[in-house]
Amino acid sequence: MGNTNKQNIAVFGLLFGALCWGAIWYPYRLMADAGVSGVASSFYTYSIATVIAAIFFGKHWRGLFAQPKSIIWLGLVAGWTNMSYVVAVIDGEVMRIMLLFYLSPLWTLLLARFWLKEPITKVGFISICIALTGAYIMLAGPFSTVVNHWPIPRNTSEWLALSSGIGFAFSNVITRKSNHLTIRAKSFAVWIGVLSVAMIFSLFLEANGSGQSFPAPSFFSASNWLMMGLVALLLMAATMLVQFGVTQLTAIRASVLFLFELVVAAFASYYLAHEVMSLNEWIGGVFIIAAALVAAFNHKN
Repeated sequence: MGNTNKQNIAVFGLLFGALCWGAIWYPYRLMADAGVSGVASSFYTYSIATVIAAIFFGKHWRGLFAQPKSIIWLGLVAGWTNMSYVVAVIDGEVMRIMLLFYLSPLWTLLLARFWLKEPITKVGFISICIALTGAYIMLAGPFSTVVNHWPIPRNTSEWLALSSGIGFAFSNVITRKSNHLTIRAKSFAVWIGVLSVAMIFSLFLEANGSGQSFPAPSFFSASNWLMMGLVALLLMAATMLVQFGVTQLTAIRASVLFLFELVVAAFASYYLAHEVMSLNEWIGGVFIIAAALVAAFNHKN
């Protein structure tokens, strides 16, 4: 495969991943309306993805237990990132959730500084200031009639979105330290990680009497299984294509292409959920997007 073809596939992979993650919240909301929590729907969709992948990549299972221990941390962190994102977008306002998640370049810069000993350049420092300004505008709402004196997330969904962005930053740093792992190994780590985190989280919910039950497979109708199967296939394709894309493109191009997710989410939330962003959310969002672009230019590779 020529270098040009690899580049084209990488660009397609990142755009496809952004398209999926910008719209994947909608079928999860439909499942929630049918009485299935985000934790349960995440467990079942990623279970389907793992089973399908095991069938197609069965010959690679022999080396599964030969993987380094770092893959366990990658799986758990990526598992939390994916599951908390799904739970957040089910109950929260889609664009606020997305923008809180896209503070992740800020956390990546800080983690890379203290974990990987990568220096924060002037460009990186500027991106941190821009991101924090955007977060303050969006969360405190200085341009709205109701001003929050403390610029913090206002509900559980937004806290989950913030933690998902931090988890995404952690997974990026772990991936950067684990470049010896194959795309298949990383993808399996993500899928199995979501399953593990979902099971732990379901036990926590039951222990605290939250009222969110974990339905048995017999609970689902044929249409439910079809929807979860389609979501699982999309997640599989998106995970592997994105993993391929980030290995072929520079951080600058990858970060810019990832921002396509916000465009998809904006249109999807408006037309599917009839959600409209307020002025302070628009202004804060512009700052956060600008910070993501500036952070991308902080890395040359």
